[in-house]
Amino acid sequence: MSDPDSTERRLAQLAVAVAVALVGAFVGYLLFVVVPVGGPTVLGMVLVVLVGLVAFRVGGRIASRAVPRYNVAEVAVEGPITRDGSPGAVPTGGPAASADDVVEQIEQADGDGNSEALLLRLNTPGGEIVPSDDIRNAAVDFDGPTVAYATDTCASGGYWIASGCDELLARDTSLVGSIGVIGSRVNASRFAEELGLSYERFAAGEYKDAGVPLREIDDHEREYLQGIVDDFYQHFVERVARGRDVPPGVVRETEARVYIGERAADLGLVDALGTREDALDRLEDRLDRPVGATEFPPSRSVVSRLSGGARGVAYAFGAGLAGRVDDDVSFRL
Repeated sequence: MSDPDSTERRLAQLAVAVAVALVGAFVGYLLFVVVPVGGPTVLGMVLVVLVGLVAFRVGGRIASRAVPRYNVAEVAVEGPITRDGSPGAVPTGGPAASADDVVEQIEQADGDGNSEALLLRLNTPGGEIVPSDDIRNAAVDFDGPTVAYATDTCASGGYWIASGCDELLARDTSLVGSIGVIGSRVNASRFAEELGLSYERFAAGEYKDAGVPLREIDDHEREYLQGIVDDFYQHFVERVARGRDVPPGVVRETEARVYIGERAADLGLVDALGTREDALDRLEDRLDRPVGATEFPPSRSVVSRLSGGARGVAYAFGAGLAGRVDDDVSFRL
Protein backbone atom coordinates (compact mmCIF):
# COMPACT_ATOMS: atom_id res chain seq x y z
CA MET A 1 0.00 0.00 0.00
CA SER A 2 1.33 3.43 -0.91
CA ASP A 3 2.12 5.81 1.96
CA PRO A 4 2.19 9.50 0.98
CA ASP A 5 4.13 10.38 4.17
CA SER A 6 6.59 7.51 4.18
CA THR A 7 8.94 7.12 7.13
CA GLU A 8 11.96 7.41 4.85
CA ARG A 9 10.89 10.81 3.52
CA ARG A 10 10.06 12.14 6.97
CA LEU A 11 13.39 11.01 8.38
CA ALA A 12 15.24 12.58 5.46
CA GLN A 13 13.39 15.85 5.95
CA LEU A 14 14.09 15.78 9.67
CA ALA A 15 17.78 15.19 9.02
CA VAL A 16 17.97 18.22 6.71
CA ALA A 17 16.11 20.42 9.20
CA VAL A 18 18.34 19.33 12.11
CA ALA A 19 21.48 19.90 10.05
CA VAL A 20 20.41 23.46 9.22
CA ALA A 21 19.46 24.04 12.87
CA LEU A 22 22.92 22.89 14.06
CA VAL A 23 24.63 25.19 11.59
CA GLY A 24 22.45 28.08 12.77
CA ALA A 25 23.14 27.31 16.42
CA PHE A 26 26.88 27.15 15.75
CA VAL A 27 26.78 30.53 14.01
CA GLY A 28 24.78 31.92 16.92
CA TYR A 29 27.30 30.48 19.39
CA LEU A 30 30.12 32.24 17.56
CA LEU A 31 28.23 35.55 17.42
CA PHE A 32 26.75 35.65 20.92
CA VAL A 33 29.15 33.56 23.05
CA VAL A 34 32.63 33.44 21.52
CA VAL A 35 32.89 36.92 20.03
CA PRO A 36 31.57 39.05 22.96
CA VAL A 37 34.16 40.05 25.56
CA GLY A 38 33.56 38.79 29.05
CA GLY A 39 32.66 35.18 28.28
CA PRO A 40 29.33 33.36 28.05
CA THR A 41 26.20 35.02 29.42
CA VAL A 42 22.66 33.82 29.99
CA LEU A 43 21.42 36.20 27.33
CA GLY A 44 23.98 34.91 24.86
CA MET A 45 22.89 31.29 25.40
CA VAL A 46 19.22 32.28 25.01
CA LEU A 47 20.05 33.95 21.70
CA VAL A 48 21.89 30.83 20.55
CA VAL A 49 18.77 28.76 21.28
CA LEU A 50 16.55 31.23 19.44
CA VAL A 51 18.84 31.23 16.40
CA GLY A 52 18.80 27.44 16.45
CA LEU A 53 14.99 27.33 16.50
CA VAL A 54 14.70 29.82 13.65
CA ALA A 55 17.26 27.81 11.69
CA PHE A 56 15.24 24.65 12.35
CA ARG A 57 12.12 26.25 10.86
CA VAL A 58 14.09 27.47 7.87
CA GLY A 59 15.62 24.02 7.54
CA GLY A 60 12.16 22.49 7.49
CA ARG A 61 11.20 24.63 4.53
CA ILE A 62 14.42 23.76 2.74
CA ALA A 63 13.83 20.08 3.49
CA SER A 64 10.31 20.17 2.05
CA ARG A 65 11.82 21.29 -1.24
CA ALA A 66 14.95 19.17 -1.16
CA VAL A 67 13.18 15.99 0.01
CA PRO A 68 9.52 16.40 -1.04
CA ARG A 69 6.86 14.15 0.41
CA TYR A 70 5.18 13.75 -2.96
CA ASN A 71 6.00 12.64 -6.46
CA VAL A 72 2.40 12.43 -7.72
CA ALA A 73 0.22 15.46 -8.45
CA GLU A 74 -3.50 14.97 -7.75
CA VAL A 75 -6.00 17.14 -9.62
CA ALA A 76 -9.77 16.97 -9.20
CA VAL A 77 -12.52 17.52 -11.76
CA GLU A 78 -15.74 17.81 -9.77
CA GLY A 79 -19.14 19.00 -10.93
CA PRO A 80 -20.40 19.95 -14.39
CA ILE A 81 -17.59 21.22 -16.59
CA THR A 82 -17.74 24.79 -17.87
CA ARG A 83 -15.13 27.17 -19.17
CA ASP A 84 -14.87 29.37 -16.08
CA GLY A 85 -16.80 27.47 -13.42
CA SER A 86 -20.04 29.38 -13.98
CA PRO A 87 -23.24 27.28 -13.93
CA GLY A 88 -23.76 27.59 -17.69
CA ALA A 89 -26.99 26.78 -19.46
CA VAL A 90 -27.83 23.71 -17.39
CA PRO A 91 -28.76 24.18 -13.69
CA THR A 92 -26.50 22.35 -11.27
CA GLY A 93 -26.80 21.04 -7.76
CA GLY A 94 -23.38 22.36 -6.75
CA PRO A 95 -20.33 24.24 -7.98
CA ALA A 96 -19.15 23.62 -11.50
CA ALA A 97 -15.62 22.67 -12.51
CA SER A 98 -13.68 25.43 -14.21
CA ALA A 99 -11.84 23.88 -17.15
CA ASP A 100 -9.41 26.80 -17.25
CA ASP A 101 -8.53 26.20 -13.58
CA VAL A 102 -8.11 22.46 -14.06
CA VAL A 103 -5.90 22.93 -17.11
CA GLU A 104 -3.81 25.43 -15.15
CA GLN A 105 -3.46 22.94 -12.29
CA ILE A 106 -2.31 20.15 -14.61
CA GLU A 107 0.16 22.44 -16.34
CA GLN A 108 1.52 23.58 -12.97
CA ALA A 109 1.92 19.96 -11.95
CA ASP A 110 3.66 19.19 -15.22
CA GLY A 111 6.10 22.03 -14.58
CA ASP A 112 6.68 21.00 -10.97
CA GLY A 113 9.97 19.15 -10.68
CA ASN A 114 8.60 16.82 -7.98
CA SER A 115 5.54 15.64 -9.93
CA GLU A 116 6.46 12.52 -11.85
CA ALA A 117 2.88 11.30 -12.39
CA LEU A 118 -0.67 12.62 -12.49
CA LEU A 119 -3.64 11.30 -10.53
CA LEU A 120 -6.87 12.69 -11.96
CA ARG A 121 -9.91 12.43 -9.66
CA LEU A 122 -13.18 12.51 -11.57
CA ASN A 123 -16.64 13.13 -10.18
CA THR A 124 -18.52 14.81 -12.99
CA PRO A 125 -21.53 14.18 -15.23
CA GLY A 126 -19.79 16.11 -18.04
CA GLY A 127 -20.14 19.61 -19.30
CA GLU A 128 -19.20 21.84 -22.21
CA ILE A 129 -17.46 20.21 -25.13
CA VAL A 130 -14.37 22.29 -25.83
CA PRO A 131 -13.53 22.88 -22.14
CA SER A 132 -13.75 19.13 -21.51
CA ASP A 133 -11.47 18.53 -24.47
CA ASP A 134 -9.00 21.10 -23.10
CA ILE A 135 -8.72 19.12 -19.87
CA ARG A 136 -8.25 15.89 -21.80
CA ASN A 137 -5.50 17.45 -23.91
CA ALA A 138 -3.74 18.73 -20.79
CA ALA A 139 -3.79 15.21 -19.32
CA VAL A 140 -2.49 13.74 -22.58
CA ASP A 141 0.35 16.31 -22.68
CA PHE A 142 1.42 15.60 -19.08
CA ASP A 143 5.00 14.33 -19.10
CA GLY A 144 4.56 11.16 -17.09
CA PRO A 145 2.06 8.38 -16.38
CA THR A 146 -1.54 9.44 -15.81
CA VAL A 147 -4.19 7.47 -13.95
CA ALA A 148 -7.80 8.60 -13.58
CA TYR A 149 -10.19 7.23 -11.00
CA ALA A 150 -13.92 7.79 -10.77
CA THR A 151 -15.63 8.40 -7.47
CA ASP A 152 -19.40 8.87 -7.88
CA THR A 153 -19.81 9.71 -11.56
CA CYS A 154 -17.60 9.65 -14.63
CA ALA A 155 -20.03 10.29 -17.45
CA SER A 156 -19.88 11.98 -20.83
CA GLY A 157 -17.34 14.81 -20.55
CA GLY A 158 -15.80 13.04 -17.56
CA TYR A 159 -15.34 9.90 -19.63
CA TRP A 160 -14.08 12.03 -22.54
CA ILE A 161 -11.33 13.25 -20.18
CA ALA A 162 -10.62 9.82 -18.72
CA SER A 163 -10.07 8.35 -22.18
CA GLY A 164 -6.94 10.49 -22.45
CA CYS A 165 -5.32 8.89 -19.38
CA ASP A 166 -3.18 5.76 -19.29
CA GLU A 167 -5.63 3.97 -17.00
CA LEU A 168 -9.09 4.45 -15.53
CA LEU A 169 -10.23 2.99 -12.24
CA ALA A 170 -13.73 3.23 -10.79
CA ARG A 171 -15.61 2.14 -7.71
CA ASP A 172 -17.89 -0.84 -8.18
CA THR A 173 -20.92 1.44 -7.81
CA SER A 174 -19.61 4.45 -9.74
CA LEU A 175 -21.66 5.62 -12.73
CA VAL A 176 -19.54 5.38 -15.88
CA GLY A 177 -20.21 5.97 -19.57
CA SER A 178 -22.87 8.06 -21.28
CA ILE A 179 -20.90 8.12 -24.52
CA GLY A 180 -23.46 9.91 -26.64
CA VAL A 181 -24.78 13.28 -27.75
CA ILE A 182 -28.13 14.99 -27.48
CA GLY A 183 -29.23 18.19 -29.18
CA SER A 184 -32.18 20.19 -27.95
CA ARG A 185 -34.14 23.34 -28.68
CA VAL A 186 -37.14 25.04 -27.10
CA ASN A 187 -40.19 25.13 -29.35
CA ALA A 188 -42.21 28.12 -28.19
CA SER A 189 -44.01 28.77 -31.48
CA ARG A 190 -47.48 27.86 -30.19
CA PHE A 191 -46.96 29.80 -27.00
CA ALA A 192 -45.83 32.81 -29.03
CA GLU A 193 -48.88 32.46 -31.26
CA GLU A 194 -51.20 32.47 -28.25
CA LEU A 195 -49.52 35.64 -27.01
CA GLY A 196 -49.81 37.26 -30.40
CA LEU A 197 -46.06 37.22 -31.00
CA SER A 198 -44.57 36.64 -34.43
CA TYR A 199 -41.04 36.05 -35.66
CA GLU A 200 -39.66 38.30 -38.38
CA ARG A 201 -36.38 37.15 -39.87
CA PHE A 202 -33.42 39.42 -40.62
CA ALA A 203 -30.41 37.21 -41.23
CA ALA A 204 -27.65 36.62 -43.75
CA GLY A 205 -27.06 32.94 -44.38
CA GLU A 206 -29.62 30.20 -44.70
CA TYR A 207 -28.93 28.55 -41.35
CA LYS A 208 -28.00 31.57 -39.25
CA ASP A 209 -31.23 31.37 -37.23
CA ALA A 210 -31.65 27.60 -37.39
CA GLY A 211 -33.56 26.38 -34.37
CA VAL A 212 -34.92 29.73 -33.26
CA PRO A 213 -37.70 28.85 -30.78
CA LEU A 214 -40.35 31.30 -32.01
CA ARG A 215 -41.16 29.34 -35.15
CA GLU A 216 -41.45 25.74 -36.27
CA ILE A 217 -38.25 24.12 -37.50
CA ASP A 218 -38.21 22.89 -41.10
CA ASP A 219 -36.72 19.65 -42.44
CA HIS A 220 -33.55 21.29 -43.78
CA GLU A 221 -32.79 22.88 -40.42
CA ARG A 222 -33.53 19.62 -38.62
CA GLU A 223 -31.09 17.80 -40.90
CA TYR A 224 -28.47 20.51 -40.37
CA LEU A 225 -28.73 20.40 -36.57
CA GLN A 226 -28.76 16.62 -36.52
CA GLY A 227 -25.57 16.74 -38.58
CA ILE A 228 -23.88 18.77 -35.83
CA VAL A 229 -24.97 16.19 -33.27
CA ASP A 230 -23.59 13.40 -35.47
CA ASP A 231 -20.26 15.22 -35.86
CA PHE A 232 -19.93 15.68 -32.10
CA TYR A 233 -20.74 12.01 -31.58
CA GLN A 234 -18.18 10.93 -34.17
CA HIS A 235 -15.48 12.96 -32.39
CA PHE A 236 -16.49 11.46 -29.05
CA VAL A 237 -16.37 7.89 -30.38
CA GLU A 238 -13.00 8.43 -32.05
CA ARG A 239 -11.41 9.89 -28.92
CA VAL A 240 -12.68 7.10 -26.70
CA ALA A 241 -11.71 4.39 -29.19
CA ARG A 242 -8.21 5.79 -29.59
CA GLY A 243 -7.68 6.47 -25.89
CA ARG A 244 -9.11 3.18 -24.66
CA ASP A 245 -7.65 1.18 -27.57
CA VAL A 246 -10.98 -0.40 -28.51
CA PRO A 247 -12.76 -0.58 -31.88
CA PRO A 248 -15.17 2.32 -32.56
CA GLY A 249 -17.96 -0.21 -33.02
CA VAL A 250 -17.58 -1.36 -29.44
CA VAL A 251 -17.94 2.22 -28.25
CA ARG A 252 -21.07 2.72 -30.34
CA GLU A 253 -22.57 -0.46 -28.91
CA THR A 254 -22.78 1.20 -25.50
CA GLU A 255 -25.61 3.32 -26.98
CA ALA A 256 -24.81 6.22 -24.63
CA ARG A 257 -25.86 4.24 -21.57
CA VAL A 258 -24.35 4.69 -18.14
CA TYR A 259 -23.16 1.62 -16.26
CA ILE A 260 -22.23 0.97 -12.67
CA GLY A 261 -18.50 0.44 -12.26
CA GLU A 262 -18.70 -3.33 -12.00
CA ARG A 263 -20.53 -3.62 -15.31
CA ALA A 264 -18.28 -0.99 -16.90
CA ALA A 265 -15.26 -3.11 -15.96
CA ASP A 266 -16.85 -6.16 -17.58
CA LEU A 267 -17.35 -4.14 -20.78
CA GLY A 268 -13.79 -2.80 -20.75
CA LEU A 269 -14.85 0.80 -20.15
CA VAL A 270 -12.60 0.89 -17.07
CA ASP A 271 -9.35 -0.96 -16.48
CA ALA A 272 -10.10 -2.09 -12.95
CA LEU A 273 -12.25 -1.51 -9.91
CA GLY A 274 -10.61 0.25 -7.00
CA THR A 275 -10.20 3.24 -4.76
CA ARG A 276 -7.78 6.15 -4.67
CA GLU A 277 -5.25 3.93 -2.92
CA ASP A 278 -5.50 1.38 -5.72
CA ALA A 279 -4.94 4.15 -8.27
CA LEU A 280 -1.81 5.20 -6.36
CA ASP A 281 -0.64 1.60 -6.42
CA ARG A 282 -1.00 1.61 -10.21
CA LEU A 283 1.19 4.71 -10.40
CA GLU A 284 3.67 3.10 -8.02
CA ASP A 285 3.96 0.19 -10.41
CA ARG A 286 4.44 2.52 -13.36
CA LEU A 287 7.08 4.61 -11.60
CA ASP A 288 8.67 1.54 -9.98
CA ARG A 289 9.14 3.40 -6.70
CA PRO A 290 7.04 4.39 -3.66
CA VAL A 291 4.67 7.26 -4.35
CA GLY A 292 3.19 10.09 -2.35
CA ALA A 293 0.49 12.39 -3.69
CA THR A 294 -0.26 16.02 -3.04
CA GLU A 295 -3.35 17.79 -4.32
CA PHE A 296 -2.95 20.80 -6.55
CA PRO A 297 -5.93 22.93 -5.44
CA PRO A 298 -7.90 25.20 -7.77
CA SER A 299 -6.79 28.79 -7.93
CA ARG A 300 -10.34 30.15 -7.50
CA SER A 301 -11.22 31.54 -4.08
CA VAL A 302 -13.29 29.49 -1.65
CA VAL A 303 -16.16 32.00 -1.92
CA SER A 304 -16.15 31.65 -5.70
CA ARG A 305 -16.24 27.87 -5.51
CA LEU A 306 -18.98 27.76 -2.88
CA SER A 307 -21.20 30.29 -4.61
CA GLY A 308 -22.14 27.73 -7.22
CA GLY A 309 -23.85 25.65 -4.53
CA ALA A 310 -26.77 28.07 -4.42
CA ARG A 311 -27.41 27.82 -8.14
CA GLY A 312 -29.86 25.30 -9.47
CA VAL A 313 -31.26 22.16 -7.87
CA ALA A 314 -30.46 19.27 -10.21
CA TYR A 315 -28.40 18.06 -13.13
CA ALA A 316 -29.94 15.57 -15.55
CA PHE A 317 -29.09 11.95 -14.71
CA GLY A 318 -26.08 10.95 -16.79
CA ALA A 319 -26.45 14.13 -18.79
CA GLY A 320 -22.90 14.92 -19.65
CA LEU A 321 -21.05 16.93 -22.18
CA ALA A 322 -23.01 20.08 -23.01
CA GLY A 323 -22.07 22.74 -25.50
CA ARG A 324 -23.93 25.79 -26.72
CA VAL A 325 -23.84 26.55 -30.44
CA ASP A 326 -26.00 29.63 -30.04
CA ASP A 327 -28.73 30.90 -27.74
CA ASP A 328 -31.44 28.78 -29.35
CA VAL A 329 -29.97 25.28 -29.65
CA SER A 330 -27.94 23.40 -27.05
CA PHE A 331 -26.00 20.18 -27.48
CA ARG A 332 -25.10 17.72 -24.72
CA LEU A 333 -23.23 14.47 -24.76
